[in-house]
Amino acid sequence: SAGSLWLLLSLLLAAARGANFQHHRYEDLVRALFALHDECPYVTRIYSIGRSVEGRHLYVLEFSDQPGVHEDMEPEFKYVGNMHGNEVLGRELLIQLGRFLCEEFQAGSERIVRLVHNTRIHILPSMNPDGYEVAAQQGPEFNGYLVGRGNAREVDLNRNFPDLNALMYYYEKTNGRNHHLPLPDNWEEQVEPETLAVIKWMQNYNFVLSANLHGGAVVANYPFDKSRENRVRGKSTYSATPDDKIFKKLAKSYSYAHSWMHKGWNCGDYFDEGITNGAHWYSLSKGMQDFNYLYTNCFEITLELSCAKFPPASTLAREWMANREALVSYMEQVHHGIKGMIYDENNNPISNAEISVAGIHHDVTSGAHGDYFRLLLPGTYTVTASAPGHVPSTKQVTVGPAEAILVRLGRWCPPGGGRSSLNSLHTVLLIALFMGNSQRQGGKLCSQ
Repeated sequence: SAGSLWLLLSLLLAAARGANFQHHRYEDLVRALFALHDECPYVTRIYSIGRSVEGRHLYVLEFSDQPGVHEDMEPEFKYVGNMHGNEVLGRELLIQLGRFLCEEFQAGSERIVRLVHNTRIHILPSMNPDGYEVAAQQGPEFNGYLVGRGNAREVDLNRNFPDLNALMYYYEKTNGRNHHLPLPDNWEEQVEPETLAVIKWMQNYNFVLSANLHGGAVVANYPFDKSRENRVRGKSTYSATPDDKIFKKLAKSYSYAHSWMHKGWNCGDYFDEGITNGAHWYSLSKGMQDFNYLYTNCFEITLELSCAKFPPASTLAREWMANREALVSYMEQVHHGIKGMIYDENNNPISNAEISVAGIHHDVTSGAHGDYFRLLLPGTYTVTASAPGHVPSTKQVTVGPAEAILVRLGRWCPPGGGRSSLNSLHTVLLIALFMGNSQRQGGKLCSQ
């Protein structure tokens, strides 16, 4: 078939360009990122979110049609690789993803051009460059399960985030907050420099969707990672978030776009449809994906991508072909659900307004520009926007498989302008199930 022929040609092309598929030490990684920026200067930016224990930069590669700028109602997406220094496939895939986005954008690929124009993409190939160097000295042949896993102080960064789960589980029983839980006192002194850098990064960007790339299994793992129950030896319990259905859909969007993850049997383990709830697999505390959900607006899953933690360079081209469609397809999921702007009566944007969806006990908030993003599955929802000093605004919206349409919460101005009697938030809801230019309806919101 044409599809098989295309895949064969792609594999041959990948083999021909095999020189690209190699492991990158820190200096190689830095050179590769800056070479990529030189290749695509108008849609990329490189910035550092901080330094590791040994002083290596945590460099991020950004793709956007306006690098360095948050555009209203354009969602922010992130990929994080190499959090465990000896789990290296994610690091190499993210370097290759950067090359792919640059080349496809330059070639005029409609899909990638649309993605870059409508999404602000942040790629952190290595969260743990110090651990990587320790693992790389061992090399793929001799790498053990733990050598280089932690940072330079041998701290496991995926057990190093503030533990907000215990507080969340308490609040569930007492009807307390269900989002943006407070950090403990002196939290900055309790985390490693790499963890601190990533938390500050989350505070500075209103991320909507994320994945964090690991190795040692092949499965898409979704929150919660920490069990609600006290551990019983040999027993694991499913620990669902209020957004369990959308997290399953996000995990499946990756596993089914991956060449073999969805088949279930990998590395001697079986995961139905290639996905698992984290706590149902095994419970862990202070992990990054739960922290994203409980402290920010961001939904994150953990992608376990290879049986070998440090696969030989000869396997990288095959792994890239297995993951390429999944990496792109997962980024596109950031456009599913509703998004909009929150204004006050003088049409000033309101940050930190709360957007709640009836029946889902997890709210999101508007960002610094007044825009908000709420990932949702197709269906009909009652959505309420609220902010201190304003009358809440509620609207029933239907999210369906269609081009983006515009729905407004509030009143239209009467012909010729004038004042509205409704003293409430002006809220714009944009249903965005598939990427495409939304058609803004004519007219303007009243000033009140």
